[in-house]
Amino acid sequence: MHLYIIRHADPCYDPDSLTETGHREAEALAPRLRDFGVNYVYSSPMVRAKQTASYTAKMQGLEIIEKEWLKELSHIHINQNGKDYSIWDTFGETIRSGQPFPDHKDWFKRAPFDKTNIGDLWLEFRKLADGFIAEHGYTRVDGRYRIDRSNHDRIALFCHNGTLLMFLAHLLEIPPSMVWSGFYCWPSSVTDIYFDERSDQWAVPRALHVADVSHLISAGLKPQARGMGDRCEEYY
Repeated sequence: MHLYIIRHADPCYDPDSLTETGHREAEALAPRLRDFGVNYVYSSPMVRAKQTASYTAKMQGLEIIEKEWLKELSHIHINQNGKDYSIWDTFGETIRSGQPFPDHKDWFKRAPFDKTNIGDLWLEFRKLADGFIAEHGYTRVDGRYRIDRSNHDRIALFCHNGTLLMFLAHLLEIPPSMVWSGFYCWPSSVTDIYFDERSDQWAVPRALHVADVSHLISAGLKPQARGMGDRCEEYY
């Protein structure tokens, strides 16, 4: 099984939608996912994610299935240097300021996350994500997935940067805070997670690509840095 986890294309946040560039990005993405053989399309209920998904769903003749747990984590903020940032944009210099580094069981108990309810949300997110994966044939047991129904499904999930990275952290058993500070997903980028089956009993998620934007480059589109701090125009 492959999970193609996709950040929505270039956004307008107010009102929630895609920009003109975002629509071009989503249009360029659709043939790529068609070539991958995507046979399921899931989306966050937010408009910018559903609009991105619509190009792939239409090209493939597939229904867009909304999943509430794929929504962005936009309601929790961390104040840094006198300004509020989304929790997934907490500065790396803060997260990596002390030893030992956090692990996936205690990261939400460390400052500055300990003053928020992100720990409860993290546990609920893991539960919902694993429930979704179980629907597709793989049941989590500790850090591995028991193979109940081996398959070659190609599943596209359209969501948001913070949610995407939290999902990646869950699948790879890395603290979300370390993933948030160490990875970034461009709008319309594709993160490919393959469920590696080395036996008939167990599968383990492996990241084959993270934040791939080769479809944008092929279409002559420059990746747009959105939600990458105050110097986002410097990054590409």
